[in-house]
Amino acid sequence: MKKKKEQSTMKKVDRIPELEIVDLENEEELSSDEVFSEEDPDEEDSIEELSPDETFYDEASFEEDDSEETASPEEEASSPEDPSADNDDDELEYLEPEGDKNDGSDSDNDEKPPKKRFRMNMHLVLLAAVLLFFGLIIFRLWNWGEYINLDEIFKDGPGEYDDTLDLMLPLTGTDGRPIPINYEDGLTIVAFGNAPFADDRDSRDNLASMIADMTGATIYNCSISGSYMASEWPYFNANERPMDAYTFYWLAVLAAGIDVKSNFTAAADSLGEQTPPEANEVIQLIQSIDFSTVDVITLMYDATDYLLGHQMYSDENDMDITRFTGNMEAGIAILQQYYPHIRIIVMGPCYAYAIDDDGEYISSDIKRYTGEFGQQDVLSTYSIKQYGSCSSRSVTFIDHLYGTITEDNASDYLIDNLHLNKDGREKVAERFVTALKYFDKNS
Repeated sequence: MKKKKEQSTMKKVDRIPELEIVDLENEEELSSDEVFSEEDPDEEDSIEELSPDETFYDEASFEEDDSEETASPEEEASSPEDPSADNDDDELEYLEPEGDKNDGSDSDNDEKPPKKRFRMNMHLVLLAAVLLFFGLIIFRLWNWGEYINLDEIFKDGPGEYDDTLDLMLPLTGTDGRPIPINYEDGLTIVAFGNAPFADDRDSRDNLASMIADMTGATIYNCSISGSYMASEWPYFNANERPMDAYTFYWLAVLAAGIDVKSNFTAAADSLGEQTPPEANEVIQLIQSIDFSTVDVITLMYDATDYLLGHQMYSDENDMDITRFTGNMEAGIAILQQYYPHIRIIVMGPCYAYAIDDDGEYISSDIKRYTGEFGQQDVLSTYSIKQYGSCSSRSVTFIDHLYGTITEDNASDYLIDNLHLNKDGREKVAERFVTALKYFDKNS
């Protein structure tokens, strides 16, 4: 047991870095009494000042050394006694700290094993957050909305649109007050446009004729079949784009009394037999109208611009005549400048079907046509942008796309994908009369 204690104490002394007891290289010059004297006060003080924290050892090394160096009883009996062993033993026993766990003492300075700290793995935390995030998204999408039975909703028919883009504005004076229509001298209306007013031109089923019958007004039908709203070129070129002459802007310029008759002559010469049959008659009619007696100007262009892929609007120039809305705004600006006493009523396009590559009718809210200047938007966007332009020009807008001939009832009022039948024109006429009389006292 003493041998084991000796080895344990030696191990501890080897682990004390600051302790310097003897220079082993000069061991021959020093006597054991001088180096290891128990009565040396300085030596004793330096040893006693060692704290338990400074005497540490490796338990694994201790156990290994203990197993390797412990001698059997036979070896201890046979080996001669070393006279210096007592001194070494005394010294090593003296150096053993009081708080050593091997001496069986219960000192308060015993070292406690270090506590294990919980370390959080940030990679796992981030992974959990990402999984939670996407899990919530999937959950929300899976439980989004509520199932609706369309058969139950439309069991009584398609219903009616109560929310339209109708914009009812009166004619106002310079003071901002509404100016009522004077019916004493009768009601005079000038109509511009294409197919809605041009179809069945000489028939009582013509749109202009229906409006005349409903209101008793005198109507000048200045519509031209096959025409469109947006010019394809920013200036008129009879050789390249002769049909541009019949856009609303150039007809409004002619109505303002500006001499552009040569444009229409050049257009007719360039088109030859393809000139719209009523074109020359309309040009002469516009020049003959006394606009000082006109009460209302109305215009209606169908979805032809959408089907041709014409450009819709310009954020940089709201009166760009190569745009659907810009051409209309430019024409309205001229008429308002020259004839401020005339109320202007714009009627938007009715619903029209688009045509796919197989010639089948499809929704015009799906198909986007590509024109000379790239792919354009759906038909509803044309109507919405037209509404915005009418608002900026303070003129009345009748929303036929959502309020008259819609996608739900279009099959009942179209003879093809575009043109109105008699019932369709009658519905349009009724809506026009409602807007016309909207501010009448007796309405």
